[in-house]
Formats: sequence, C-alpha cells, structure tokens
Amino acid sequence: MSFVYPAFLYSLFAVLIPIVIHLFNFRKYKTVYFTNVKFLKELKQESQSKSRLKELLILLSRILAITCLVLAFAQPVILDKNTTVKVGQKAVGIYIDNSFSMEGINKNGSLLNNAKKRALEVVNAFGSADKFQLLTNDFEGKHQRFLSKEEIIESLNEVKISASVKPLSLVLKRQNDFLRSSKATDIRQFIISDVQRSTFDVDNLVNDTSISSTFIPLFANDNNNIYVDSCWFDSPVQQKGMIQKLNIRIWNKSEKNIESGSVKLFINQKQTAMASYNAEAGSKTETKITFACKEEGFNFCSVKIDDYPVTFDDELYFTFNSKLNIKTLLINGKQAQNSSFFKTLMESDSIFSFKESTEQAIDFALFKNSNLIILNELENFSSGLISELNKFVDNGGHIVIVPSSKIDLNAYNLFFKPFGIPALSGLDTSKLKLEKTDFKQGFYEGVFDKVDERIDLPVVQKHYTFNLSSRNTMQPILKLQNGETWLGELTFKNSRIYVFSSALNTSFTNFCKHALFVPTLYKMAINSLKQLPLYYYTQNNSAIQLNVANDKDEEAIHIMETNNKFDVIPETKIVNNQISLFTQNQITDPGFYAVTHKNTKLLALAFNYNRLESDLSFYTANELEKKVQDDHLTTFKTLVAGEKQITSEIQDISGNIKLWKLFIILTLLFVAIEIALIKLLK
Repeated sequence: MSFVYPAFLYSLFAVLIPIVIHLFNFRKYKTVYFTNVKFLKELKQESQSKSRLKELLILLSRILAITCLVLAFAQPVILDKNTTVKVGQKAVGIYIDNSFSMEGINKNGSLLNNAKKRALEVVNAFGSADKFQLLTNDFEGKHQRFLSKEEIIESLNEVKISASVKPLSLVLKRQNDFLRSSKATDIRQFIISDVQRSTFDVDNLVNDTSISSTFIPLFANDNNNIYVDSCWFDSPVQQKGMIQKLNIRIWNKSEKNIESGSVKLFINQKQTAMASYNAEAGSKTETKITFACKEEGFNFCSVKIDDYPVTFDDELYFTFNSKLNIKTLLINGKQAQNSSFFKTLMESDSIFSFKESTEQAIDFALFKNSNLIILNELENFSSGLISELNKFVDNGGHIVIVPSSKIDLNAYNLFFKPFGIPALSGLDTSKLKLEKTDFKQGFYEGVFDKVDERIDLPVVQKHYTFNLSSRNTMQPILKLQNGETWLGELTFKNSRIYVFSSALNTSFTNFCKHALFVPTLYKMAINSLKQLPLYYYTQNNSAIQLNVANDKDEEAIHIMETNNKFDVIPETKIVNNQISLFTQNQITDPGFYAVTHKNTKLLALAFNYNRLESDLSFYTANELEKKVQDDHLTTFKTLVAGEKQITSEIQDISGNIKLWKLFIILTLLFVAIEIALIKLLK
C-alpha cells in the first residue's frame, strides 16, 4: 500500500491528544466516612474496574478515528503491479472541442452543452488544491494560464461554438507544452470531442509518458449534412457583357439521395440565376450556372442552398473583377515594321494599359508594372535587357518574342538557353500555310464561339527553324504545313513565354492582317493576368497578392468589411517589388471585404468558413479504441460515459485500488462507537 499524499501522515501525531487527555484527566475525590465500609469497598472496587475499561475503550476509539481520518487524507492506494502512484498537486488539462460540428444534437441536448457537463464532472473528480487549464479551438490567451477549481467551473460556462478548426495533434501539442510547464508530478489531460474524422488526426499523436490522456467521446443522433464545397469559372476572364459559366460543387454527406435540389446565385445582393442538382447519398455533384456579367468592376457574389440543421456551410461567398487592366509593354526593334498592328489593337481597347518603347531607349522602370512584354523584332539583346527580363520572368511576367528579319542567331540563342527555348537555325524561304489546329481545345479554348471549318489560314513566306530535341518542353500553338512549329508556348516557373519562328512584317507573313492575329494576342494578354482566388477562408493566415507595384507609400493598407463593421491592418510584405498581405487569422466572420488604400478600393475579397467541419463523419467508440490500440498510444485511454456521471470513473482510471473512502467510513464508525460508549455504557 502507498499514499498519494504521504505528508499528511505527520498528522498521526494528533493521536497523542486523546492519550494526553486520558493520562492527565485527574479527578479529585471527596472522602466520606461510614461506620461499616465492608460492602462499600467491594462496590468501589467493582466500579473502578468498569470505569477504567470504559475509558480505555473510548480512548481506543478516539485513536482509531483520528488515525483513519489522517489516513483518508493521505489517500492510501493498493497499487496495480504495472503502475506507480504519483504524489502531490495535480495539473489537469481539459480540451473542449467547440467547433461547428459540436452543434449536433443528442437526447441530452447539444453536444457542446454535453461537453461542458462532462468537463464539470472531470473537475469534480479532483481536489481544491489541484490546478486546471481549459483549452478550446480558439486558442485564446486567457486559456494559457492555470485556474483554480472555482475559476474553471466559471470558465466552462463561457465556452461557445466557434468557427475555429484545429487538428487534434496541434491542440494537444499546445496543451502538453503548457501542462509540462507546471512542474507537477501528476499531469492529467482530458479530450472532450465528437471525434470528427477530418480533424481528429489520431495517427499524428505521440505518447508522452509524463501526461496521462483520456478521450471522452460524444455522439450526435444525426450526422447528415449537405453543403456548397467550392466554385470556379470556366473562363479565366470575367468581363462586362460576357456570358459567364460558373461551376459549383456540392457534397451530399447524408444517407439520402437529393433530387432536384436548388442552388441560387446572388450578385451584388440580387438573385441573378438558379440551377438544380441531383446528388446521391455520400457523394459529390457538380452543377453549372450561366449568367451575363452586367456590372463593371468589383462584383460581390454568393451561391446558396437550403439545408438543416447544419447551416454554416450552405452559402459560399466569392468575388470577381469584371474590369480588366492588362498592362502591356511593346519594345520595338530598330527595323520593326509591324508595331502599328500591336499599337492599334491595344490602344483601342480599354482592357489594355499600353506602353511603348524602343530598343535604343528602354525604360526598365516599366517592367515592374507590366503583365506582358512584347519583344518585337529586336536584333540583339544587351546584358542589361537580359538581366531585367530574367527578373521580370522570375516575378511571374509573360513574354512574347517576335524575331527580327535581320536576326543575330547567336544573341537570340544565348538569350533562349536559360529559359529552355529551343535554338533557332537558318532561314527557310519555303512558302507555307499554317496547319489547321483544334480551336476548341488547348491554347484557343474558349476563344471562339463558332469555328469555320473552311477558314483560310495565314501564309508564311519565310521562317527560322527551331532545333527541337527530345528534351524539348515547348508546346506548339500553331504549326506549318511541314509540321514545324511556327508559334510555340513554354512555361518557365510561373511565367509563359511565347515564341514566333518568323518576323511578323509583310515580307515574312500576312499573320498581322489575318483574323487570327487579334484572338491570338488577346489570349496571350489574358493569360498574363495573375489569377486571384475567388475566395479565402476565415481563421487562417491567408496570403493575398496585390497586382500593384510597391509605391513606397507609408500610409497603411486596410482590409475592411463592406459594411464598415470591421477594419484591420494586415501584415504587409514586399516580395519582388509586389505587395503581399497576410491576414494572420484576424478575419473570423464570413462575408465580403475590400482592400483599401487612401479610401480607394484595390481589391474585393470574400471569406468563408473552412469546410473541414462540413464532413460529419465520426469515429465510433470501438473505432477510436481500436485506433488507439493499433497506434500503440499507451498513454491514452478512452472513457465512454453513456448516461452515468464520470467523476468516480476518473478517480479510479489509474487502475489502482483507492482506500480513502473506506477510511472515511471507518472514521465515522469509530466516532459512532465513541458516542455509544459514552451514552450507553454506564
């Protein structure tokens, strides 16, 4: 037998008190004389022997009562052969899962209320001298301190449902680090959760021999949910007046099939369109909504379905900008004869922000603000130009290369080599037409509503030949009739490089005068736009890239809710002369926001709750126990309470036989014997 609190054994010296009282309880007797004392002496002797026996029995009962009381406070235990007793003050950590899935219902009410009730039962299993820590998914600063028994009971009432989602491994790492700082010899941890598979990553848990951990799983009656998972456009460009096709993915995480469900599209607070969907039980489905983009600029949109009782994921917010601004820089060579074609096209269309420069006087400052650079018939490449172009490509810029009619092959091939562009060889003067291509797929996908099969393709009078090898990564966009690539596309890092194999002046080809010229240049320009996400997630450190250059303005950039109820200054970093914003988990509510600078909207944003909680798939009690066993998590136990309280089970969870209750009973018994001796024994 061992003791949890052996220091209380010093209190056994208290048994001296009744002994001292017994030994020094002197009584003064008055002498009375009688004529015949023979019979009185016999009576006196008999009374004294009975009185001494009574006093000894009372003394013994008092000693035993005090001894049992002291032993009860020392908490004697009969140890299990495989465990050791831990003495001293306990540090108790309680994690309550307060994510959205804890809104589930069972016959005792919501799972969160059940969790708080179980947490209270855990607290009652420990003494007032022990210290407690409460942790939720919110990771609040106030939970990073120890609480008294009274304080944690009060804190349990403050726990509410939260949008925060944390994997179990991250939660336990945070709690374990804090609990170990207590220096307590007996550390207990209790995890109260609905054991949702998407966040309960048991495989990532590790044993910590200094902490005894107990799972307390809770189970809801109904685990059905239907939710909007994601959405995306068919086209990378959304422009006023264009017909848009929006794809929507919906998950049916229920046991019933959905037939003719409806999904609604809202744009700028107005219902714009609606579509229907069918979804089999436990599967995902995709539907499409077609609508006309009627407003220029930032559009604030959402798609919505109706589902009950889990509603946080029924609406998905997103934004897009229908006002395009493609920043294009045209650099003309000395002998360039086709610059007017590019200039006429781009200056006449509002979607282009067009700048022009010459080979002799290149303004490198324009590079950082450009999406697309057209190198039009340059004869040579200076080292400075090559260096700036390398930086431009590294930052995600796109390039179109049109070789000169008087090309310096060595200079071109030297420039091509770092990007993996095939080298050019001598001039081929064979007159060839372009080969027919598939205008419905690949580069031209989405460009033409209707393709004329009898289209007369451009003619090429002269062209240079690409030296293609087996390692070639350049993809042909347009080919000549002899199979050679005339226009190729190559992806380098996050950039695209387009290369023609001939000059575009009239002595080489009639391409610039052909109907194919405009859609080809449009597609190159559109591809140069950096595609921003339609939406982000709350409770996350989202990285937001602004398509604006750093102007070194000291006035802060803000992220504001569209109704002006929320305003935050995000962390700002300048990467490759571009501005990136980091939300640092500061945005907690779903809805519409805007990036503003000097009261000017730079970007529209939409935030949604994370969909991790939407998959209402949970471990059963048997699955959880098997998982713990299979992963050899020897420091973890599972406690399935059912309808009964768990206070006593927690007290006995170590497997040792605790005797303090027995000694309390014995204490009361010996006190009762003492009273009986005093009252009944005459």
